[in-house]
This record gives sequence, structure tokens and C-alpha cells, in this order.
Amino acid sequence: MLNTPYKRHLEYPQRTMFQMIERIAQQYPDEPAYELYGRKTTYAEFIRRIERAARAFLAMGIRRDDHVTICMPNVPQALDCFYALNRIGAAANMIHPQSAVREITFYLNISGSRAILTLDLFAEPVAQAVAAADHPVTVLFARMQDELPPHLAALYFLKAGRKHLRLPDTGHTLLWKQFLKKGTGRSLPDPLYEENHTAAILYSGGTSGIPKGICLTDLNFNACAMQAREAIQEEFRTGLSMLACMPVFHGFGLGINIHAILMHGPCCVLMPTFNAKSYADILIKRKPSFIAGVPTIFDALMNIPALAHADLSFLKGVFCGGDSLSVELKLKIDRFLKEHGADVQIREGYGLTECVTASCLTPKDTFRPGSIGLPFPDTVYAIVQPGTDDIMPDGAEGEIILRGPTVMKGYLDNEEETSHALRRLPDGNIWLYTGDLGHIDEDGYLYFHQRIKRMIITNGYNVYPGQLENIIDGLPEVAYSCVIGVKDPRRMQRVRAYVVLREPNRPSAELEKKIIDALRDNIASYALPKELIFRESLPKTLVGKVAYRLLEEEAAEEEP
Repeated sequence: MLNTPYKRHLEYPQRTMFQMIERIAQQYPDEPAYELYGRKTTYAEFIRRIERAARAFLAMGIRRDDHVTICMPNVPQALDCFYALNRIGAAANMIHPQSAVREITFYLNISGSRAILTLDLFAEPVAQAVAAADHPVTVLFARMQDELPPHLAALYFLKAGRKHLRLPDTGHTLLWKQFLKKGTGRSLPDPLYEENHTAAILYSGGTSGIPKGICLTDLNFNACAMQAREAIQEEFRTGLSMLACMPVFHGFGLGINIHAILMHGPCCVLMPTFNAKSYADILIKRKPSFIAGVPTIFDALMNIPALAHADLSFLKGVFCGGDSLSVELKLKIDRFLKEHGADVQIREGYGLTECVTASCLTPKDTFRPGSIGLPFPDTVYAIVQPGTDDIMPDGAEGEIILRGPTVMKGYLDNEEETSHALRRLPDGNIWLYTGDLGHIDEDGYLYFHQRIKRMIITNGYNVYPGQLENIIDGLPEVAYSCVIGVKDPRRMQRVRAYVVLREPNRPSAELEKKIIDALRDNIASYALPKELIFRESLPKTLVGKVAYRLLEEEAAEEEP
């Protein structure tokens, strides 16, 4: 029986994302909405900036249901643009600014974007991508120095900004500051809320194959923000802040680090790119109330000299998602937080972009080894037999499915994939099939095992890479690992483990034996790696996960 420490049902207002921010601005006009390296923008000024950009988009000819690509890091212009498009009913197509040229062209084409906003730092690849697009695209170039405090703006210009003064001419190019002037004097229509209207398009984070555009609504984002606030069991109010380092093109970054914060009045402390030293500096100087990230971020923080003696007692919440957090790493982080004066534990959540981001969270001060928590309000989880719609009993392993108000409309122009992911079951509800293996215990706690497609079959036995990775990562000498299946003529697949060590450790026969012994003590002999390969680093996805598919592709190209 599910027994949560928070409300199981919430009332969701019929408002756009912009209207939810506007409501906060009316209540707290002089409170900071976001800041970048100490330069703060109040909620009242934020609304003025949004509406100025919205008028400029109207002047450009952008209308309701049009798509505009935002190819930006976490900087003010990205937020202004996102909510400006929402203000006029257009959809923001969110992509990584370091995407390859062909990827950007793909995103422009599949979304039919009429314009793209990017930083001058990314001018060349974006210009090349626009030139290859199958339709005209206007390019809006923003400059980082325009949003920095004066002393930092001067330093940035000398170091990087002056290198990008000459921008490529795409035939349709405007500086963001010039673009904003075009809307002067235009009137804005009243915001219009429609429950099934696409407000944003995010992309599946797969490392191979064709990315799928995930169509999300105002209700999806607003519901996620309200659910997160309730499940976090901490006040979200003015005077508090979130260090927003998770990228704005990702559901975790946009849905939790940005929208859930702005919708309730705290301040977003923007961090354009993750750098461990810069993160530590901002953490110490800005003292954010909340931090959220993927496991690799927290693992890196514990090894930064600047934090060795830092007082972290200001932290009110530490949240982890985007990838599996091993029990061993959680315990290390909890110990680190306690030693540095923080009266909090790291709390793991689970979700996927198809439901914006998080949809369940470990309750405050409660930890069940291996569990990723309880579902958010109005979110229901179930387990089905893989490949079927048959609901499994408590404790049984199967595919995780869920339903609730954050579940996407569907995939952009892809009915086949949509019908596979969203299915109406006999209870009359539409359920999202996650492609993840897990189980639910008798108290309703969810346990994530791994992606179904990651399962390795060797000699007819099922091997779960996540189980092996948790054991390997728990060793003090190991930074992180990745386990894959490699084609084998005799076994079908053999197990291979890639391991990245912490400094100053070096690969050795003794260390290899220690890893294998640790695995042998915890898993069956058939699941032991037949190969153990030490690497200085492993490829990562755009959001910091180990790109296991790239390792699988690399292995597939090896000589048989």
C-alpha cells in the first residue's frame, strides 16, 4: 500500500508557463528571478524582457504553433526566449549548443523551425547547419558579454568575445539586441492556454539511432513543477535559490532547475557550463539553497580541493537524477555533506524526458537501499511483463510504466513510436512505457534496475550491467565504470567492463584482481566480466551519462 508523506492529488491551474511566472512577478516584483555571475534580474524585469522578446518574435512573423530552435547554454537570453515563445503560443525546440552540424540541421528540419537562437560562440556550426536546412531559417546571435557584470564582461570580451565579432552571414542573420528593437510598439495578444498544445520540444537522449522529438505541454511542465515542490517537502519561496547547472535543453535542467524554481519564487543561479572548479566557487560564494545534478557532478565535487573545508550548512536540498546513483556513491555523498555541516542527504529521483523529467523521489530523511523513491502526486507506477501489457505483482521484475499529468503528448511526427510508448490499457488510462526494468515493493517504493535494451545474455543467462557497475563503482580506487555485452561466437555475448580510476591510482594486476574479487563476492560466476579494460576516460552523452552505446559500437567494429 502506498503511504506518502505528501498530498496524493493537486489541483493544476489552466495557465501557460508564462502565466505562472507572471503570477509570481505580480506578487514579488523586486525579488530576483535569476542571476548570472552575480548580475541579478528581478521578476518584474524578467517579465519585461520576456514581453519585449515576444513582441520582436511577432514582428518577425512568428505566430502561434510556429517552432523556434533554442541552441543555448544556461544564459539569460535562453530563458527570455523560451518564455517569450510561450507567451505568444509558439513552441521552443530545445537543442544542445555543442551539437554537430548535421544534428543541428536534423533538428531544424524535423521541427520546421523558422528561426534559431544561439550564442556567437557557436556561430560557425549553426551557420553551416542553417545552410544545409531544407527551408529558410533566421539566425539570432546573442552575446555572453551583454549579460555579464561590467568587470566580467570586459574580461570575457578580451578573452573570448572579440574572437566572434564578425558573424557569418546566413542571409537571415540578426544580433539578439538588434532583434529585440524590432518589436517596439507592437501589442501582444492575451496568453491562451490549451491543454494539448505543444509548448516545447525536447529530444530523447539516445546515443545512437535517430533522436525523437518529445512534445510537451504547458500542463506537463506546470504539473511537474507543482509535483516536485510537493514531493521535495521543502519550502520553495522567495529568498531561496537553486544552482542551475543542468542544461536548459534537458528535461531535468529546464523542468526542475529552471521552471519549477521560477514558478514558485526562488532565484535561479545560472551556470552556463559545468566545470568542477567553477561550480565549487559558485557554491561557496552564492550559497544556493538547492543543488541538483547527475551522479558524475556530485562525484567530482567531493574531490575538489576548494570544498575540502567548505561550510555547506546553507544547503536545504540535494537531488540526483539523470542516471543511476549507486548505493556506495550515495553513502559517500551523504558522509561528505554531513562532514561539511549540511543537515541533508542526497535524494535520488527517477524520470525521463517523456514525462518532462522526475516523476518520483526518495522521501526526505528516508532511504531504502536500491530504491529511487515514491511517485509524485497524481503519478501512478506499475510493472508489466516485458513485451506485454500484463501487470505484475509487487516485487516482480518487469518494465516500468507510469501515468499522470506530466506524460508527453507524443513524439514529433512519429505515430509509430508514439503508439509504442503510449498505450491505453483496460483501465481506460494512457500509460507511458519507459523501456526500463524495475520492481515495486509492497509499500509502493520504486526500484530501477536498468534499461531493458542493456540486458546482456551470455550462455542463456541474463546479466544486468547496472548491478556490476554499482559494485565496481563502490571501490575507493574507481571513479566510474561501464559494463557492456560483446558479441561472442560461443556465448552469444561476453561481459566486458571498462573502468576509469581515481587519481593517483594506476592500472595493475592487483587492482584488476580486487575488482574481480569484489564482483565474485556479489554476483554469479556466469556474470563475471571476461574482459576488464582500464581507460583514462569514457565517452559521455550530452547530459553527462556514460555513452554505453558508443562503447558497444566500438566493440562491434573489432576484429572477430
